[in-house]
Amino acid sequence: MEQQLPAGRRPRLVSSLGLGQRCCEVTLDQERGLLAWRHPRRGGVYYVKKARNHRWWCRDVTFWCGDENLCNQWTQALKELLEMQKCRPKQLLVYINPYGGKRQGKKIYEQKVAPLFSLASISTDVVITEHANHAKDNLFEVNINKYDGVVCVGGDGMFSEVMHGLIGRMQKDSGIDQNNPKAPLVQCNIRIGIIPAGSTDCVCYSTVGISDPVTSALHIIVGDSQPLDVSSVHHNNTFLKYSVSLLGYGFYGDILKDSEKKRWMGPMRYDYSGFKTFLSHHYYEGTISFQPAKHTLGSPRDKDSCRTGCYICKESEQQLAEQQKKCGLKHEEDEEEWKVIKGKFLAINAVNMSCACPRSPKGLSPAAHLADGSADLILVRKCSRFDFLRHLVRNTNQDDQFDFSFVDVYRVKSFQFTSKLSEDNGSNVTDIGKKRFGQFCRDHPACCCNIADSTWNCDGETLDSSAIEVRVHCQLMKLFARGIEENCKDEAAYSHSSIEHLL
Repeated sequence: MEQQLPAGRRPRLVSSLGLGQRCCEVTLDQERGLLAWRHPRRGGVYYVKKARNHRWWCRDVTFWCGDENLCNQWTQALKELLEMQKCRPKQLLVYINPYGGKRQGKKIYEQKVAPLFSLASISTDVVITEHANHAKDNLFEVNINKYDGVVCVGGDGMFSEVMHGLIGRMQKDSGIDQNNPKAPLVQCNIRIGIIPAGSTDCVCYSTVGISDPVTSALHIIVGDSQPLDVSSVHHNNTFLKYSVSLLGYGFYGDILKDSEKKRWMGPMRYDYSGFKTFLSHHYYEGTISFQPAKHTLGSPRDKDSCRTGCYICKESEQQLAEQQKKCGLKHEEDEEEWKVIKGKFLAINAVNMSCACPRSPKGLSPAAHLADGSADLILVRKCSRFDFLRHLVRNTNQDDQFDFSFVDVYRVKSFQFTSKLSEDNGSNVTDIGKKRFGQFCRDHPACCCNIADSTWNCDGETLDSSAIEVRVHCQLMKLFARGIEENCKDEAAYSHSSIEHLL
């Protein structure tokens, strides 16, 4: 096009020239016989693109603008919009377990996560853990109030360590005695982010829908928040552990105890110990008593899975708060009815979430909810090896794993378990023999006597006592997550942009 110039001046021809993805303005000054090139300003915006199977990708788009002032206005407007989103973290404390899983935690963080945090202008303090409980101990010492969240890079064990540190620090600062099983715990307002890099990433998979470091990092960047129930485990008024996923006695406890001796095998030790434990087919006698979770809307047998913005979690939390306000926590627990079941069990499992993972996409309890103040208690009674195998296989497919006469499931808010050995208090000669030769019997499945006691598997850690008292604390903590989203057919959908500095 020709520019209109004052009288006496010869016109200049102005045109746009595209060079690849760039666009330049070219001006021909006929009077001077010169070509002038003008490069427009550009700005880059990074955004989240949702793909299949709950995976998120980081994508970018570049804007070109010939007017520098207009380009600066765009940049400033986007920055102001992001500043208004108070849920987005600005400073994070990061713990990396360099030994977990395939020992890739440090590499995963440096190559996949740290660059994304840098793009989002998130400052981080990174701690490489050197020994067990390093992160837990450190959380009792740092100034936790200067951080918007804590990120753990590792597996479920690393997450459990950070969770114990945060909850313990919060109760200590609030003067709460954790050894009191009926003490109302103080909620943690500091969110935890999980970058999966372990042998098992059950918590990440059950709250995000996929074990992918980039997806988890993007959930942290956009500031997602997902409340999570936590179960406290006590023995004789002594605090033992917190649990958010699996609390298992019998089958899963025996697998963990055996696998601990074979850490040199890496993740394969779980397959080996699982096969060995299945062949041993040990059952355990005991008594379990529980309080049904009457405040919840769903049941373990329904088809209402916990998803983003779950209405069951919201309604259940409100009803539980109203009950406690009306009756008082102590009065309610003392007066409410307890149900008692005695028997011989192959497995006793209590789950606060579905416990889904790549091998078991539905999990141990597909309808378990993340934040409804309850746990699903699964009792697998003594049965044949073939029937037990059928039950285990159904954890990996779409069939109902509870549809067996030897399997019972209850939604509870607290429960207690005592093994027969604890009840008899070791007074019986046979039980004393079982206790003394229990390890021999465990290693030799052909032995005719039963093992005296199993071990509790608490989120991948063994408990010293078989007699425990468990109570669910509704929405005690929060994660950088949003729950599993319903599958979106539109793979081009995206949201939550973050701005890159203009180049």
